[in-house]
Formats: sequence, C-alpha cells, structure tokens
Amino acid sequence: MTVYAVQYTYTDDTPTLDAVRPEHRAFLRSCLDAGSLLASGPLEGGRALLLLVAPDVDALDALLARDPFAAAGVIASVESATWNPVIGPWAELA
Repeated sequence: MTVYAVQYTYTDDTPTLDAVRPEHRAFLRSCLDAGSLLASGPLEGGRALLLLVAPDVDALDALLARDPFAAAGVIASVESATWNPVIGPWAELA
C-alpha cells in the first residue's frame, strides 16, 4: 500500500460547501473505518489535507471520486503526492 498526501482546494461556493459538508465528513469517516484514511482536516486558505492509503494512484482517484464534495463540484483542484513517513505512527506503512 502507498500513502498519499492529498490537498483539496475548494471553490468559493460556501453555501454548497456548508450544505454538503455533513455528507463529506460521513464519507471520510467511512474511509477511516475502512482503513484508507489516516487523517484529514482543513488548511487555511480554503484548502484541506487528506492522508490516504491506497494500492495505487488509480485506486486513489476512484476513492476521491466518491467524495460527495467531488459530486457537488466544490473541489476546484486536487493535488496528490506519495508520502513516505519515516518517523511516527505511520512509518510502518511506508
């Protein structure tokens, strides 16, 4: 499995973001329960960071496509990179 650091940049459609956020967070909780999400949370500037585990980039893309925020069109951009944790609780995943 590969660890990915994913950064979302959101649109400025605050009403839709607010309306869909409960579904988005429920989706993230389901990813956590399934073992594919390590952590997530907002960043300043209308962005968020997600640390995810997936077998490959195609599986990562398929997972991200299921995010209700993606379906609602409130993600302006997605940047992802493999992440190699060498120290800390996730180091054994690398």
